[in-house]
Amino acid sequence: MRHDYDYLIIGAGMTADAAARGIREIDPAGSIGIVGDESDPPVRRPALSKDLWIDDDATLTGSTLDPAADTGAEVFLGQRITGLDPQGKVATSATGDEFGYGRALIATGGTPRHLDGLEPSEHVIYYRTVADYRRLREAAQPDTHAVVVGGGYIGSEIAAALSQNDVHVTMVFPEDAPGAGRFPTEIAEQVTARYGQAGVQLRAGTGVDSGHDTAEGVQLTLDDGSTLDADLVVVGLGLQPAGDLAESAGIDRSDDGGIVVDDHLRTSVDDVFAAGDVASYLDPRLGRRRVEHEDNATTMGQAAGRALAGADEKYAHTPMFYSDLFDLGYEAVGRMDPSLETDVVEQDGGSVVYYLDDGRVVGVLLWNVWNAVDAAKSVIESGTRPESGLLKS
Repeated sequence: MRHDYDYLIIGAGMTADAAARGIREIDPAGSIGIVGDESDPPVRRPALSKDLWIDDDATLTGSTLDPAADTGAEVFLGQRITGLDPQGKVATSATGDEFGYGRALIATGGTPRHLDGLEPSEHVIYYRTVADYRRLREAAQPDTHAVVVGGGYIGSEIAAALSQNDVHVTMVFPEDAPGAGRFPTEIAEQVTARYGQAGVQLRAGTGVDSGHDTAEGVQLTLDDGSTLDADLVVVGLGLQPAGDLAESAGIDRSDDGGIVVDDHLRTSVDDVFAAGDVASYLDPRLGRRRVEHEDNATTMGQAAGRALAGADEKYAHTPMFYSDLFDLGYEAVGRMDPSLETDVVEQDGGSVVYYLDDGRVVGVLLWNVWNAVDAAKSVIESGTRPESGLLKS
């Protein structure tokens, strides 16, 4: 079957929803098609590891987005685009459907990174989608034992969420502490202590060699030779950008597999743009980078939609991101890399952490410090921390 649109959005997540809205800000009438391989409509993805586990008033329906109702876009779910012909301006799905376009946006996001030796199964979930949330919610009954593999952004959030739902949690991760890939030592020590207080068992400095299903659940063999038995295993090791479609169409990709875009979010081929987790873009403060967080997905998606519809605007946003871990929380801007020089300043009962590269501030972590994101962005723009180290909120 053939479908033709003025604007085709490949991918049906938060970025696609924001892009459809951005198109409508410029063009109230152009036809929009959205094609995504997940069977569920777009959802505010952070809710899957945050609100839906810890907020009694949060619902999946309340976190779901509806670009069809709000923008008039025609949405196709459960359809994977497998081919893109920029010369013929047509995308082809795995079912053989063709989607013609005037301009196209690739907003395919990413797929969870997998571990060799640990296959997805009834008891092993690589966590990313609404379907994954439903499976985990059903399996994560009180007093079950869950092993969370990964101590980074998603792994830390899922471990905290499950623990707060009376699940016995063991975390397996190669670093010295949860979040050690982002936090300086003093913050990482606070996080470690808080997980311990919650009863989470930490297997720091370890990885998974293999795993197999048993009658009761899963048995993992760790790289230190020990084994762990669990009712379920949840893997949160970050994303692999879903850029293969671009490569097959001759579109330039970055070293990490993202799709290279210019300061107007255009790819290397005419009339094809990219945005969201998959896009390697030019941050005016920090240079070329790829960011996998909500603010980036929605802000870049909106800007891409406006660009598709003809707006001549540079994308100049430095996104923020945030997380909640039990009663701890943070907001951050820029690069959080503890291998950089760090400067920790106590403020308002929390901490402001400056990450410096060759003396220039390239990242700011607001640890239990709130309403200071704009000030943090100004610091990154100037490259210099305030003399006192304190940020105005």
